Amino acid sequence: MELNPSALQPQTLNTSEEQQQEVTISPSKSSPPVASLSLALSTNLLLSRPSPSPAAAAAGKPFAALPSRLKIPTQISSLTRLSFSASNISTPTRPSNLSSSTPALLSSPLPFLRRRPSDSSGGAAARRCTLLWFRCDLRVRDNEALTVASNDSLSILPVYLFDPRDYGKSSSGFDKTGPYRATFIIQSVADLRRSLRARGSDLVVRIGRPETVLVELARSVGADAVYMHREVSHDEARTEERVEKAMESDGVEVKYFWGSTLYHIDDLPFELEQMPSNYGGFRERVQALNVRKTIEALDQIKGLPSRGDVEPGEIPTLTDLGLNPVPPLTQDGKPAVNSSLAGGETEALGRLTKFAAECRAQPNNGYKNSAQESIYGANFSCKISPWLAMGCISPRFMYEELKKTANRTISRKTQKNVDASGDGGMNWLMFELLWRDFFRFITKKYSTKRKVGAEPVTACTGTLS
Repeated sequence: MELNPSALQPQTLNTSEEQQQEVTISPSKSSPPVASLSLALSTNLLLSRPSPSPAAAAAGKPFAALPSRLKIPTQISSLTRLSFSASNISTPTRPSNLSSSTPALLSSPLPFLRRRPSDSSGGAAARRCTLLWFRCDLRVRDNEALTVASNDSLSILPVYLFDPRDYGKSSSGFDKTGPYRATFIIQSVADLRRSLRARGSDLVVRIGRPETVLVELARSVGADAVYMHREVSHDEARTEERVEKAMESDGVEVKYFWGSTLYHIDDLPFELEQMPSNYGGFRERVQALNVRKTIEALDQIKGLPSRGDVEPGEIPTLTDLGLNPVPPLTQDGKPAVNSSLAGGETEALGRLTKFAAECRAQPNNGYKNSAQESIYGANFSCKISPWLAMGCISPRFMYEELKKTANRTISRKTQKNVDASGDGGMNWLMFELLWRDFFRFITKKYSTKRKVGAEPVTACTGTLS
């Protein structure tokens, strides 16, 4: 016995077999936006079953009277449309036929409605493409923005920009960026590009204003977000604001990271607005903090997106930046003082290794004051400041590497004269890096929010207290 499909039509509805009804599983308005499952089902599948015969109902078998075989029209034998949509996905929904996995999907749709994972280390990448803006963090080691971007995304677009506002003449007639420093930056950018290419990625280099060029690049590759490290000066903070405003109009998220100090800004025992304005007070508040572990460099980094066909571009020369080439010799025929400073992470690591070897080779004189034992190397300096300034090496990485090799050799006889940091022979290095942290944090404090009548900075007050 075959059942006529028309018998399944309800008496209260006047619909044709081709009409469809939308069944949508979606979160409530009060919950955060998540993916929604939209199924287009034939109306015939949602109609009530025929009433059973009185005899079957009395026997407790309400569906016993139904025939064992139903002749179902072909237009309702399958789902006609399956679509997934989310608030952050702009791809339009297209009708498509379901695969053979449809029954399993319908029986348990919840796995398909999960939110984007917050842990970048697990599962598949959550973003289609992330634009990574390099600034004063020209390295691959201990670079949180680079590591998280590569883990979060299917592809990344690393970018370095030579902002024309950083070059040319100042109002006083001097070069905003001199030829020696510009040469150092160019070399550092070239070294970063080599490191990224060795790991399967690349570096896009342009000359232009970030709020203009970054927006154009993000649009061309369809970037979901822009990742970058925060900087501290007033001009850098204003540039961040302009970039964030430009990206906001395009719906692109801007995510910041911190990686320029020994102590992380989130670990400070005070809000930045309440930071002590003298070094002694700052040192007293932070000396018990632990230094975060460094972030290991990735062996492989996500490549550039295929969309947009963005060319890496050429690294500019001094002439391109409006500067004259640096003469290798001075007027008296001697090599220029700064000509031996080669920029880049590779050079910074070499300098760090050399400095650690000098520390191990130095005899221990047993000074009671461990600060006296920092007199190693020419001019009593570790000579790594230029690379720290451009982020070719992080202070955290420097501290961790030197602590491995220099702890016992520098201060073997001064363990009784350690401060609260408990690092023994690393006190001298902590002392120097703490000064650097103080100036960066205090600069960030006053460049971010200028207060009328704020107390002046007294860096020397209580220095040795």
